[in-house]
Amino acid sequence: MTVASLTPLALPAAEGPQPDPSPTCLDDTLCRSVFDLTRSVWFAEGSYWILLKPLRIALILLLAVVARWLVHRTIKRLVRTTTGGAVPTLLRPLRERIPTAATEPGEFIPERRRQRAEAIGSVLRSLATAFIFGIALLMVLKEFSFDLAPLLASAGIAGVALGFGAQSLVKDLIAGLFMLVEDQYGVGDMVDLGEASGVVESVGLRVTTVRDGRGVLWYIRNGEIIRVGNRSQGWALVVVDLPIGFAGTEEATAVLRTAAASVAMDPALAPEIVEAPEVLGVEQVTVDGAVIRTVVKTTADGQFAVGRELRRRLAEALENSGITAKIAAARLYPGVPTRPPGETGQGGAT
Repeated sequence: MTVASLTPLALPAAEGPQPDPSPTCLDDTLCRSVFDLTRSVWFAEGSYWILLKPLRIALILLLAVVARWLVHRTIKRLVRTTTGGAVPTLLRPLRERIPTAATEPGEFIPERRRQRAEAIGSVLRSLATAFIFGIALLMVLKEFSFDLAPLLASAGIAGVALGFGAQSLVKDLIAGLFMLVEDQYGVGDMVDLGEASGVVESVGLRVTTVRDGRGVLWYIRNGEIIRVGNRSQGWALVVVDLPIGFAGTEEATAVLRTAAASVAMDPALAPEIVEAPEVLGVEQVTVDGAVIRTVVKTTADGQFAVGRELRRRLAEALENSGITAKIAAARLYPGVPTRPPGETGQGGAT
């Protein structure tokens, strides 16, 4: 055995001492766990920003997306239920929610109710999306250590200033929302909004567009609509006043009643007639004779077709019965009145 064999093996030079994380990091469970796994001080001390913050932000966004999906799903289910028998109270027109209000059978059409519910649902979904993601944005900013107090205070002041500066806009939006909820009118309705009357082409939260009989498209701000006359809701009453001169009222009434009954028996018009036509009798007496009124209760969509056909048949009935000729004869004068002998008809000197 040689001396060299008894010499201990040379060991590698010992490395310098490894730095330890700060006491704050060691007191934190996440930092200490990351250091135990990676033995990296910088990664362990930065794990709060590298791992925890992104995970929190991702969790906030995920919860916001899930909450938005749940709210939208609830709103869509609420809209779908309007096509069934049970209608949520929110989507019922105001006159249906008042116990003392008298409603007619078949007053509300399911298709119209579905369209209105979809419009309200679209508004609710937009509001829900803005509210949920607005809260999520504030929570994300808080994760980045933003001081939200000045931001919220500034937003409050800006909101007050915007409210004062855009009063008409806010008024239009609120009025449009209530018009949708109360079902005052919808697309395709014949309405009278004051200066503009015609068919509604679109209903928005701020503006309603109406096309009148001349083809002019009117843009009416919802906040400026004071009254609404809707000719397309429920039922309509067609009123026809016909002069009969000084002919016998009993004869004329019998003729008009027969003609009105023929309209009710027309297969093409019968589905549009709610109640049979009725000849009420003499409505007024003028210098040209008596005026007889005939009325018929129709559906909102069929009022114009029934009204035109009723007027045509009533006029033909009067003509065929000879009453029209009596009216024309009563309006003829036997002769032109003559002037006094000394009057020439020429103007005098001025």
